[in-house]
Amino acid sequence: MKRVISVAVAALLLTASAACSDPGSTTTTDNSATTWADPTAKLDGVKLTIWAAQNSNTVPQKVIDGFQKATGATVQVVTIPDPYEQGVQTKVATGDKPDLAFWQPTASMLTAINAKTNLQPLTGAPWLDKMDPKLKDLTGLLGDTRYAALITSPAVEGVYYNKQVFAANGITSTPKNFDDMVTLARQLKAKGVTPFYEMGADRWATQWWVQVQLADAAKAGLWDRINTGKEKFTDPTVLGAITRYQSLIKEGLFNSDIKTAKFEDQGAALLNGKTAMVVQVNSFFGQLQAKADTATLNQKIGFFPISPTGNIGTSIPDQSNALVAFKTGDAKREAAARQLLAYWMGPGYQDFITDRNTVSLETAVPNPSGVPQALLDVHAAVGSSVGSMQSLAVANPDLYINLADMIAGTMDPQQVAKATQDQFAQLAKAAGAAGF
Repeated sequence: MKRVISVAVAALLLTASAACSDPGSTTTTDNSATTWADPTAKLDGVKLTIWAAQNSNTVPQKVIDGFQKATGATVQVVTIPDPYEQGVQTKVATGDKPDLAFWQPTASMLTAINAKTNLQPLTGAPWLDKMDPKLKDLTGLLGDTRYAALITSPAVEGVYYNKQVFAANGITSTPKNFDDMVTLARQLKAKGVTPFYEMGADRWATQWWVQVQLADAAKAGLWDRINTGKEKFTDPTVLGAITRYQSLIKEGLFNSDIKTAKFEDQGAALLNGKTAMVVQVNSFFGQLQAKADTATLNQKIGFFPISPTGNIGTSIPDQSNALVAFKTGDAKREAAARQLLAYWMGPGYQDFITDRNTVSLETAVPNPSGVPQALLDVHAAVGSSVGSMQSLAVANPDLYINLADMIAGTMDPQQVAKATQDQFAQLAKAAGAAGF
Protein backbone atom coordinates (compact mmCIF):
# COMPACT_ATOMS: atom_id res chain seq x y z
CA MET A 1 0.00 0.00 0.00
CA LYS A 2 2.25 2.66 -1.27
CA ARG A 3 1.28 6.22 -0.63
CA VAL A 4 3.33 9.32 -1.38
CA ILE A 5 1.42 12.59 -1.40
CA SER A 6 3.39 15.70 -2.22
CA VAL A 7 2.32 18.79 -0.30
CA ALA A 8 2.35 20.83 -3.49
CA VAL A 9 0.06 18.46 -5.37
CA ALA A 10 -2.29 18.07 -2.42
CA ALA A 11 -2.50 21.80 -1.94
CA LEU A 12 -3.18 22.32 -5.64
CA LEU A 13 -6.05 19.87 -5.61
CA LEU A 14 -7.51 21.11 -2.37
CA THR A 15 -7.41 24.76 -3.31
CA ALA A 16 -9.07 23.92 -6.63
CA SER A 17 -12.20 23.28 -4.59
CA ALA A 18 -13.82 25.77 -2.25
CA ALA A 19 -11.09 25.72 0.34
CA CYS A 20 -13.23 26.72 3.29
CA SER A 21 -16.33 24.75 2.34
CA ASP A 22 -17.20 21.26 3.49
CA PRO A 23 -15.33 19.01 1.04
CA GLY A 24 -17.84 16.27 1.70
CA SER A 25 -20.85 18.31 0.70
CA THR A 26 -22.60 17.62 -2.55
CA THR A 27 -25.55 18.96 -4.46
CA THR A 28 -29.03 17.59 -4.93
CA THR A 29 -28.45 17.76 -8.67
CA ASP A 30 -25.50 15.34 -8.46
CA ASN A 31 -27.46 12.84 -6.39
CA SER A 32 -30.66 12.99 -8.41
CA ALA A 33 -28.73 12.63 -11.68
CA THR A 34 -27.16 9.30 -10.71
CA THR A 35 -28.84 6.61 -12.79
CA TRP A 36 -27.90 2.98 -13.20
CA ALA A 37 -28.30 1.02 -16.41
CA ASP A 38 -28.78 -2.73 -16.65
CA PRO A 39 -25.28 -4.16 -15.99
CA THR A 40 -25.33 -6.10 -19.26
CA ALA A 41 -26.93 -3.44 -21.49
CA LYS A 42 -25.23 -3.07 -24.85
CA LEU A 43 -22.38 -0.55 -25.12
CA ASP A 44 -21.06 -1.26 -28.60
CA GLY A 45 -18.37 1.23 -29.55
CA VAL A 46 -17.85 2.60 -26.03
CA LYS A 47 -14.25 2.64 -24.82
CA LEU A 48 -13.38 2.92 -21.12
CA THR A 49 -10.06 3.37 -19.37
CA ILE A 50 -9.18 2.17 -15.87
CA TRP A 51 -6.10 3.48 -14.07
CA ALA A 52 -4.40 0.96 -11.81
CA ALA A 53 -1.25 0.63 -9.74
CA GLN A 54 1.43 -1.97 -10.36
CA ASN A 55 -0.07 -4.17 -7.62
CA SER A 56 -3.68 -3.82 -8.88
CA ASN A 57 -3.39 -3.80 -12.68
CA THR A 58 -4.30 -7.49 -13.03
CA VAL A 59 -7.20 -7.34 -10.56
CA PRO A 60 -9.96 -6.42 -13.05
CA GLN A 61 -9.08 -8.78 -15.90
CA LYS A 62 -11.80 -11.37 -15.22
CA VAL A 63 -14.41 -8.63 -14.83
CA ILE A 64 -13.25 -6.86 -17.98
CA ASP A 65 -13.45 -10.05 -20.01
CA GLY A 66 -17.00 -10.72 -18.88
CA PHE A 67 -18.14 -7.11 -19.26
CA GLN A 68 -16.74 -6.78 -22.76
CA LYS A 69 -18.40 -10.02 -23.83
CA ALA A 70 -21.75 -9.02 -22.33
CA THR A 71 -21.87 -5.40 -23.49
CA GLY A 72 -19.57 -4.99 -26.47
CA ALA A 73 -17.64 -2.23 -24.71
CA THR A 74 -13.85 -2.03 -24.79
CA VAL A 75 -12.00 -1.56 -21.49
CA GLN A 76 -8.30 -0.74 -21.23
CA VAL A 77 -6.23 -0.88 -18.04
CA VAL A 78 -3.46 1.72 -17.85
CA THR A 79 -0.77 1.20 -15.21
CA ILE A 80 0.30 4.37 -13.41
CA PRO A 81 3.87 3.90 -12.09
CA ASP A 82 4.56 3.98 -8.36
CA PRO A 83 4.13 6.09 -6.35
CA TYR A 84 0.63 5.55 -7.68
CA GLU A 85 -1.40 8.10 -5.70
CA GLN A 86 1.02 10.91 -6.42
CA GLY A 87 1.00 10.04 -10.12
CA VAL A 88 -2.80 10.04 -10.26
CA GLN A 89 -3.09 13.32 -8.39
CA THR A 90 -0.58 15.01 -10.67
CA LYS A 91 -2.43 13.85 -13.79
CA VAL A 92 -5.87 14.81 -12.46
CA ALA A 93 -4.59 18.24 -11.39
CA THR A 94 -3.62 18.88 -15.02
CA GLY A 95 -7.00 17.75 -16.36
CA ASP A 96 -6.02 14.20 -17.40
CA LYS A 97 -8.72 11.81 -16.17
CA PRO A 98 -9.59 8.15 -16.75
CA ASP A 99 -13.12 6.77 -16.67
CA LEU A 100 -12.38 4.76 -13.55
CA ALA A 101 -9.43 4.30 -11.22
CA PHE A 102 -8.41 2.24 -8.26
CA TRP A 103 -8.33 4.61 -5.30
CA GLN A 104 -8.05 4.53 -1.53
CA PRO A 105 -11.67 5.06 -0.42
CA THR A 106 -10.97 6.95 2.81
CA ALA A 107 -12.39 10.42 3.40
CA SER A 108 -8.95 12.04 3.43
CA MET A 109 -7.94 10.51 0.11
CA LEU A 110 -11.29 11.33 -1.48
CA THR A 111 -10.69 14.89 -0.31
CA ALA A 112 -7.16 14.79 -1.71
CA ILE A 113 -8.49 13.99 -5.16
CA ASN A 114 -11.21 16.66 -4.81
CA ALA A 115 -14.06 14.18 -5.09
CA LYS A 116 -16.87 16.71 -5.36
CA THR A 117 -15.34 18.23 -8.48
CA ASN A 118 -13.66 15.21 -10.06
CA LEU A 119 -15.68 12.12 -9.17
CA GLN A 120 -19.14 10.82 -9.96
CA PRO A 121 -21.34 10.25 -6.90
CA LEU A 122 -22.39 6.62 -6.67
CA THR A 123 -25.71 7.41 -5.03
CA GLY A 124 -28.19 4.54 -5.14
CA ALA A 125 -25.64 1.99 -6.32
CA PRO A 126 -27.62 -1.22 -6.95
CA TRP A 127 -25.21 -3.52 -5.11
CA LEU A 128 -25.21 -1.69 -1.77
CA ASP A 129 -28.15 -3.61 -0.31
CA LYS A 130 -26.29 -6.85 -1.06
CA MET A 131 -23.25 -5.83 1.00
CA ASP A 132 -22.42 -7.23 4.42
CA PRO A 133 -24.00 -4.62 6.75
CA LYS A 134 -20.70 -4.25 8.62
CA LEU A 135 -19.01 -3.12 5.43
CA LYS A 136 -21.71 -1.16 3.64
CA ASP A 137 -20.85 2.23 5.15
CA LEU A 138 -17.38 1.46 6.46
CA THR A 139 -15.64 3.47 3.78
CA GLY A 140 -16.11 5.13 0.39
CA LEU A 141 -18.06 8.09 1.77
CA LEU A 142 -17.17 11.77 1.91
CA GLY A 143 -19.71 13.47 4.08
CA ASP A 144 -22.99 11.81 3.17
CA THR A 145 -22.06 11.12 -0.45
CA ARG A 146 -20.64 7.84 -1.75
CA TYR A 147 -17.79 8.24 -4.22
CA ALA A 148 -16.01 4.87 -4.06
CA ALA A 149 -17.10 1.29 -4.64
CA LEU A 150 -15.55 -1.23 -2.25
CA ILE A 151 -14.69 -4.37 -4.23
CA THR A 152 -12.50 -6.38 -1.84
CA SER A 153 -12.16 -6.69 1.92
CA PRO A 154 -10.62 -3.53 3.39
CA ALA A 155 -7.01 -3.81 4.45
CA VAL A 156 -6.30 -4.30 8.15
CA GLU A 157 -3.04 -3.57 9.93
CA GLY A 158 -2.04 -6.56 12.01
CA VAL A 159 0.52 -9.30 12.47
CA TYR A 160 1.24 -12.06 9.99
CA TYR A 161 3.19 -14.88 11.62
CA ASN A 162 4.85 -18.12 10.63
CA LYS A 163 2.96 -20.96 12.34
CA GLN A 164 5.84 -23.37 11.97
CA VAL A 165 8.31 -20.98 13.62
CA PHE A 166 5.88 -20.52 16.51
CA ALA A 167 5.36 -24.27 16.87
CA ALA A 168 9.09 -25.06 16.67
CA ASN A 169 9.68 -22.70 19.57
CA GLY A 170 6.88 -23.98 21.76
CA ILE A 171 4.45 -21.12 21.13
CA THR A 172 0.92 -22.48 21.30
CA SER A 173 -1.16 -19.28 21.28
CA THR A 174 -0.93 -15.83 19.74
CA PRO A 175 -0.23 -12.69 21.80
CA LYS A 176 -3.18 -11.04 23.53
CA ASN A 177 -1.84 -7.49 23.34
CA PHE A 178 1.17 -5.47 22.19
CA ASP A 179 3.21 -6.06 25.36
CA ASP A 180 2.60 -9.81 25.09
CA MET A 181 3.90 -9.67 21.53
CA VAL A 182 7.07 -7.87 22.62
CA THR A 183 7.61 -10.40 25.41
CA LEU A 184 7.23 -13.22 22.90
CA ALA A 185 9.66 -11.48 20.55
CA ARG A 186 12.31 -11.35 23.27
CA GLN A 187 11.84 -15.06 23.94
CA LEU A 188 12.31 -15.81 20.26
CA LYS A 189 15.40 -13.65 20.03
CA ALA A 190 16.91 -15.51 22.97
CA LYS A 191 16.49 -18.70 20.93
CA GLY A 192 18.25 -17.22 17.92
CA VAL A 193 15.08 -16.40 15.94
CA THR A 194 14.56 -13.02 14.25
CA PRO A 195 11.25 -11.90 15.80
CA PHE A 196 10.21 -9.13 13.39
CA TYR A 197 11.03 -8.15 9.82
CA GLU A 198 10.79 -4.60 8.50
CA MET A 199 11.22 -3.25 4.95
CA GLY A 200 13.08 -0.01 5.66
CA ALA A 201 14.22 0.54 2.08
CA ASP A 202 10.70 0.53 0.61
CA ARG A 203 9.56 2.65 3.57
CA TRP A 204 5.76 2.61 3.17
CA ALA A 205 5.03 -0.09 5.77
CA THR A 206 7.02 1.51 8.58
CA GLN A 207 3.96 3.48 9.70
CA TRP A 208 2.00 0.33 10.58
CA TRP A 209 4.17 -0.18 13.65
CA VAL A 210 3.18 3.21 15.00
CA GLN A 211 -0.46 2.95 14.01
CA VAL A 212 -1.17 -0.41 15.67
CA GLN A 213 0.14 1.13 18.89
CA LEU A 214 -2.43 3.92 18.46
CA ALA A 215 -5.45 1.64 18.00
CA ASP A 216 -6.88 2.14 21.49
CA ALA A 217 -6.23 5.88 21.36
CA ALA A 218 -7.90 6.04 17.95
CA LYS A 219 -10.95 4.31 19.39
CA ALA A 220 -10.98 6.97 22.12
CA GLY A 221 -10.96 9.88 19.66
CA LEU A 222 -7.25 10.52 19.02
CA TRP A 223 -7.75 11.54 15.39
CA ASP A 224 -10.66 13.82 16.25
CA ARG A 225 -8.36 15.64 18.66
CA ILE A 226 -5.51 15.81 16.13
CA ASN A 227 -7.94 16.95 13.41
CA THR A 228 -8.98 19.94 15.51
CA GLY A 229 -5.52 20.87 16.76
CA LYS A 230 -6.28 19.82 20.34
CA GLU A 231 -3.54 17.18 20.19
CA LYS A 232 -0.43 16.90 18.06
CA PHE A 233 1.91 14.25 16.72
CA THR A 234 4.52 15.77 19.04
CA ASP A 235 2.40 15.06 22.13
CA PRO A 236 2.99 11.93 24.24
CA THR A 237 0.55 9.53 22.55
CA VAL A 238 1.98 9.54 19.03
CA LEU A 239 5.52 10.47 20.03
CA GLY A 240 5.47 7.61 22.52
CA ALA A 241 4.52 5.12 19.81
CA ILE A 242 7.31 6.41 17.56
CA THR A 243 9.82 6.23 20.40
CA ARG A 244 8.85 2.68 21.31
CA TYR A 245 9.18 1.57 17.69
CA GLN A 246 12.72 2.92 17.64
CA SER A 247 13.53 1.26 20.97
CA LEU A 248 12.40 -2.16 19.67
CA ILE A 249 14.64 -1.71 16.63
CA LYS A 250 17.59 -0.69 18.79
CA GLU A 251 16.94 -3.71 21.01
CA GLY A 252 17.66 -5.92 18.02
CA LEU A 253 14.19 -7.42 17.62
CA PHE A 254 14.20 -6.77 13.87
CA ASN A 255 16.15 -8.10 10.90
CA SER A 256 19.74 -6.91 10.82
CA ASP A 257 19.31 -5.59 7.26
CA ILE A 258 16.31 -3.42 8.20
CA LYS A 259 17.75 -0.35 6.45
CA THR A 260 18.06 -2.06 3.05
CA ALA A 261 15.28 -4.69 3.16
CA LYS A 262 12.42 -4.39 0.67
CA PHE A 263 8.83 -5.60 0.39
CA GLU A 264 9.78 -8.72 -1.56
CA ASP A 265 12.41 -9.58 1.06
CA GLN A 266 9.80 -9.28 3.80
CA GLY A 267 7.43 -11.76 2.19
CA ALA A 268 10.17 -14.26 1.44
CA ALA A 269 11.54 -14.04 4.99
CA LEU A 270 8.19 -14.84 6.60
CA LEU A 271 7.29 -17.61 4.18
CA ASN A 272 10.72 -19.23 4.50
CA GLY A 273 10.72 -19.02 8.29
CA LYS A 274 13.65 -16.60 8.50
CA THR A 275 11.50 -14.39 10.69
CA ALA A 276 8.56 -15.05 13.00
CA MET A 277 6.33 -12.01 12.52
CA VAL A 278 5.59 -9.13 10.17
CA VAL A 279 3.30 -6.17 10.85
CA GLN A 280 1.55 -5.54 7.56
CA VAL A 281 -1.68 -5.09 5.59
CA ASN A 282 -3.60 -7.20 3.05
CA SER A 283 -1.39 -6.38 0.08
CA PHE A 284 1.39 -8.25 1.88
CA PHE A 285 -0.71 -11.41 1.86
CA GLY A 286 -1.27 -10.90 -1.84
CA GLN A 287 2.49 -11.20 -2.25
CA LEU A 288 2.46 -14.44 -0.27
CA GLN A 289 -0.34 -15.80 -2.47
CA ALA A 290 1.86 -15.16 -5.49
CA LYS A 291 4.62 -17.21 -3.89
CA ALA A 292 2.68 -20.19 -2.51
CA ASP A 293 -0.55 -22.14 -2.93
CA THR A 294 -3.41 -22.11 -0.45
CA ALA A 295 -2.42 -25.39 1.19
CA THR A 296 1.09 -24.09 1.88
CA LEU A 297 -0.22 -20.78 3.19
CA ASN A 298 -2.68 -22.51 5.52
CA GLN A 299 0.16 -24.63 6.82
CA LYS A 300 2.60 -21.79 7.35
CA ILE A 301 0.93 -18.40 7.72
CA GLY A 302 -1.42 -17.06 10.36
CA PHE A 303 -2.75 -13.62 11.29
CA PHE A 304 -3.78 -11.81 14.45
CA PRO A 305 -4.78 -8.16 15.02
CA ILE A 306 -2.90 -6.32 17.75
CA SER A 307 -3.32 -3.22 19.90
CA PRO A 308 -1.93 -2.02 23.24
CA THR A 309 -4.73 -3.59 25.29
CA GLY A 310 -5.95 -6.39 23.08
CA ASN A 311 -6.52 -7.74 19.60
CA ILE A 312 -8.06 -4.75 17.86
CA GLY A 313 -7.25 -4.37 14.19
CA THR A 314 -6.61 -1.04 12.48
CA SER A 315 -8.51 -0.72 9.22
CA ILE A 316 -6.91 1.06 6.29
CA PRO A 317 -8.73 0.54 3.01
CA ASP A 318 -6.18 0.92 0.22
CA GLN A 319 -6.29 1.59 -3.51
CA SER A 320 -6.57 -2.09 -4.40
CA ASN A 321 -9.80 -2.33 -2.37
CA ALA A 322 -11.93 0.19 -4.26
CA LEU A 323 -12.68 2.05 -7.47
CA VAL A 324 -13.90 5.55 -8.26
CA ALA A 325 -15.61 6.81 -11.43
CA PHE A 326 -14.52 10.18 -12.82
CA LYS A 327 -16.52 13.05 -14.24
CA THR A 328 -15.08 13.20 -17.73
CA GLY A 329 -17.68 15.43 -19.37
CA ASP A 330 -18.77 12.58 -21.64
CA ALA A 331 -22.21 11.53 -20.39
CA LYS A 332 -22.20 8.24 -22.34
CA ARG A 333 -18.83 7.15 -20.93
CA GLU A 334 -19.77 8.27 -17.43
CA ALA A 335 -22.91 6.11 -17.56
CA ALA A 336 -20.86 3.22 -18.96
CA ALA A 337 -18.37 3.56 -16.11
CA ARG A 338 -21.20 3.25 -13.60
CA GLN A 339 -22.53 0.28 -15.55
CA LEU A 340 -19.13 -1.43 -15.31
CA LEU A 341 -19.19 -0.99 -11.52
CA ALA A 342 -22.72 -2.41 -11.40
CA TYR A 343 -21.59 -5.39 -13.49
CA TRP A 344 -18.49 -5.88 -11.32
CA MET A 345 -20.51 -6.02 -8.10
CA GLY A 346 -23.48 -7.74 -9.76
CA PRO A 347 -23.35 -10.42 -12.48
CA GLY A 348 -19.56 -10.48 -12.53
CA TYR A 349 -18.94 -10.58 -8.79
CA GLN A 350 -18.84 -14.35 -8.20
CA ASP A 351 -16.38 -14.85 -11.05
CA PHE A 352 -14.31 -11.93 -9.76
CA ILE A 353 -13.83 -13.22 -6.22
CA THR A 354 -13.27 -16.76 -7.47
CA ASP A 355 -10.60 -15.54 -9.87
CA ARG A 356 -8.92 -13.49 -7.13
CA ASN A 357 -9.48 -16.23 -4.51
CA THR A 358 -10.63 -13.61 -2.05
CA VAL A 359 -13.37 -12.99 0.50
CA SER A 360 -16.88 -12.08 -0.62
CA LEU A 361 -18.34 -8.77 0.57
CA GLU A 362 -21.88 -9.74 -0.38
CA THR A 363 -24.01 -11.87 1.91
CA ALA A 364 -25.59 -13.92 -0.89
CA VAL A 365 -22.30 -14.66 -2.65
CA PRO A 366 -20.25 -17.40 -0.94
CA ASN A 367 -16.51 -17.26 -0.45
CA PRO A 368 -14.49 -19.32 -2.93
CA SER A 369 -13.44 -22.65 -1.44
CA GLY A 370 -9.75 -21.85 -1.81
CA VAL A 371 -9.56 -18.65 0.29
CA PRO A 372 -6.65 -19.07 2.74
CA GLN A 373 -7.54 -19.08 6.44
CA ALA A 374 -5.29 -16.11 7.19
CA LEU A 375 -7.25 -13.99 4.73
CA LEU A 376 -10.50 -15.08 6.37
CA ASP A 377 -9.02 -14.08 9.74
CA VAL A 378 -8.04 -10.67 8.38
CA HIS A 379 -11.57 -10.16 7.08
CA ALA A 380 -13.03 -11.23 10.42
CA ALA A 381 -11.01 -8.47 12.10
CA VAL A 382 -12.57 -5.73 9.96
CA GLY A 383 -15.88 -5.52 11.82
CA SER A 384 -14.30 -4.73 15.19
CA SER A 385 -11.40 -2.69 13.85
CA VAL A 386 -10.72 1.00 14.43
CA GLY A 387 -9.86 3.46 11.69
CA SER A 388 -6.26 4.27 10.81
CA MET A 389 -4.72 7.70 10.31
CA GLN A 390 -5.58 7.37 6.63
CA SER A 391 -9.21 6.64 7.51
CA LEU A 392 -9.82 9.15 10.28
CA ALA A 393 -7.39 12.06 9.89
CA VAL A 394 -8.34 15.08 7.77
CA ALA A 395 -4.92 14.87 6.11
CA ASN A 396 -2.23 12.22 5.82
CA PRO A 397 1.32 13.48 6.28
CA ASP A 398 4.36 11.48 5.24
CA LEU A 399 4.79 9.70 8.57
CA TYR A 400 6.24 6.64 6.87
CA ILE A 401 8.98 8.63 5.12
CA ASN A 402 9.99 10.22 8.39
CA LEU A 403 10.00 6.86 10.14
CA ALA A 404 12.17 5.39 7.38
CA ASP A 405 14.57 8.28 7.91
CA MET A 406 14.60 7.40 11.61
CA ILE A 407 15.48 3.81 10.73
CA ALA A 408 18.24 5.11 8.46
CA GLY A 409 19.59 7.16 11.36
CA THR A 410 18.96 10.64 9.94
CA MET A 411 16.06 11.57 12.25
CA ASP A 412 15.22 10.90 15.90
CA PRO A 413 11.66 10.33 17.23
CA GLN A 414 11.20 13.98 18.18
CA GLN A 415 12.20 15.11 14.70
CA VAL A 416 9.88 12.52 13.13
CA ALA A 417 6.97 13.79 15.21
CA LYS A 418 7.70 17.45 14.48
CA ALA A 419 8.14 16.98 10.73
CA THR A 420 4.92 14.98 10.59
CA GLN A 421 2.99 17.53 12.62
CA ASP A 422 4.27 20.45 10.54
CA GLN A 423 3.18 18.78 7.30
CA PHE A 424 -0.15 17.70 8.78
CA ALA A 425 -0.92 21.27 9.84
CA GLN A 426 -0.08 22.53 6.35
CA LEU A 427 -2.32 19.98 4.66
CA ALA A 428 -5.13 20.43 7.21
CA LYS A 429 -5.06 24.19 6.65
CA ALA A 430 -5.22 23.68 2.88
CA ALA A 431 -8.25 21.44 3.43
CA GLY A 432 -9.97 24.18 5.42
CA ALA A 433 -9.92 22.23 8.70
CA ALA A 434 -10.86 24.29 11.76
CA GLY A 435 -8.01 24.94 14.19
CA PHE A 436 -5.32 25.43 11.55
